Amino acid sequence: MKRVAVHTLGCKLNFSESSDMVRQFVERGFEVVDFRDVADVYIINTCTVTSIAEKKCRTAIHQAVAANPDAIVAVVGCFSQVNPQEISKIEGVDIILGNADKHRLAEYVLNCGKDKSLPTTVMPMGDGDEFVATFSTGDRTRSFFKVQDGCDYFCTYCEIPFARGRSRSQTVAETVAKARQIAATGVKEIVLTGINTGEFGKQHGESFFQLIKELDHVEEVSRYRISSIEPNLLTDEMIDFIAQSRAFLPHFHIPLQAGSNAVLQLMKRRYTTQLYAARLQKIKSVMPEACIAADVIVGFNGETDEEFANACRFIESLPISYLHVFTYSERPRTRALAMEGKVPVNVRRERSKVLHDISDRKKAKFYKENYGTTHKVLWESDLHDGFMLGFTENYIRVKTPFVPTKVNTIESVVVSEENVFI
Repeated sequence: MKRVAVHTLGCKLNFSESSDMVRQFVERGFEVVDFRDVADVYIINTCTVTSIAEKKCRTAIHQAVAANPDAIVAVVGCFSQVNPQEISKIEGVDIILGNADKHRLAEYVLNCGKDKSLPTTVMPMGDGDEFVATFSTGDRTRSFFKVQDGCDYFCTYCEIPFARGRSRSQTVAETVAKARQIAATGVKEIVLTGINTGEFGKQHGESFFQLIKELDHVEEVSRYRISSIEPNLLTDEMIDFIAQSRAFLPHFHIPLQAGSNAVLQLMKRRYTTQLYAARLQKIKSVMPEACIAADVIVGFNGETDEEFANACRFIESLPISYLHVFTYSERPRTRALAMEGKVPVNVRRERSKVLHDISDRKKAKFYKENYGTTHKVLWESDLHDGFMLGFTENYIRVKTPFVPTKVNTIESVVVSEENVFI
């Protein structure tokens, strides 16, 4: 039996697509092994959001070639899409596929075999790109389900529209049918993922709100999470629905990116800090227990000391549970490259530490507010020092001694300082 291994970088969308690629190899008789093991095919599913992500891609390629010089090494995804020429110069790479072709990887491998003259095949991303719905499988308790791809926003710092193409999805009916297919595997929780999830259905005259209302009727799925949604696309009507829905959980990931209107404008974001604050206040008014995470980019062009200080004060004032902090990294093809007001790299790093400290304090406060409260936990099969782990509805990770029969079951648990897994 031939072996396949995958290394995934970047977002939940990539994990969904990696799982789909691996599933196609399994259907053709391959065994899945750890990326550190000897395999016949290595897949590196790449990210291009930051220069660090691209560096990790190069490291993974070298790791695969060292593990088995005779293996087929396939590099696919966003970094492949925007810079295949650079990847082609790395010794040991056999196949390079962009986002338009990576779901056909198994066909390429089986049709070509081990042939060092394999072509680089990176189709340009265009307006009519195909949408391929994918979902992840792991311990069969939670699945990342790609319901949308691409982005029409073209924020000045972001290369993703060039890597992923324009916004697209299937119809509501097709997406609900796929959710039922995922549920048939025994999955209890589905995480809806996309590049700009709230733009689901745009080309079909449908909406993300229509989708979540229909998904709530799929009773085979016990829980849904929305991985990320832009604040300008998260309406009060949607928040009210989630608050009273059967299966959607009080857990939100809402990108902020900058806590200053001046910087948001430079980024070409489609909201203000006032709108952002109003969305969070609305959530907390109907779901006081909700977990709210936010993405923040630190050190973007034009972020003066004063703007950063204002941003910190604004973030401190918000009912955010924790932050995902990204140090700004210049990306090719973006409009930000031509902007003035660049922030020195050492200053970006210092500001990143400040925001990480704010995030740590907010997370500790959020956990403390939940001590003594009862929540429903979906137990997973992953083990840590004899404990099994699971997440509450509002995304607090807790632990309990391992009991095999609890895997993929939902249990009421009192959250405490002793059982929170940090």
